Amino acid sequence: MKIMVIGYSGSGKSTLAEYLGKKYEIPILHLDHIFWLPGWKSRSREEMQRIVARFLKHHNSWVIDGNYTKTEYEHRLAQADRIIFLSFNRFSCLYRVWRRYRKYKGRTRKDMGRGCKEKLDREFIRWVFWEGRDARHQAEYREVQKKYRKKVIIIRNQRQLDWFMKTV
Repeated sequence: MKIMVIGYSGSGKSTLAEYLGKKYEIPILHLDHIFWLPGWKSRSREEMQRIVARFLKHHNSWVIDGNYTKTEYEHRLAQADRIIFLSFNRFSCLYRVWRRYRKYKGRTRKDMGRGCKEKLDREFIRWVFWEGRDARHQAEYREVQKKYRKKVIIIRNQRQLDWFMKTV
């Protein structure tokens, strides 16, 4: 079983990946965990490519959450048995980000890089509400849905996500 979880920031990708990884007892790779380093400095694209390629090579089953289209994206899409696209609206995502911030404020979540503390600032709000949903990102998601339509599952809200998690 190979599952790729993609979608908008704050939609619940990491939470769903954790759930699926535990349910199927398969390894989980949180791309945010390997991308973000302490002090909010990111790894180089090449280093991230190597880490993800190594993970794909050494695991027959997996759950990978995160978009990172320049990091083995096509390879991950092609290998995945299921691609779950969390397409929550921007208000839901912003609310979920705020809730997550209240829960983890000043601490590092399991799915983030070591020392990368939870924060909520204008830059991230702008990303969640506008920049992460720009025409380029929307076109990428449409392309995935078109190219891999037989293995894409689109979840648009919490009710659909709850139903999905019950029936998986």
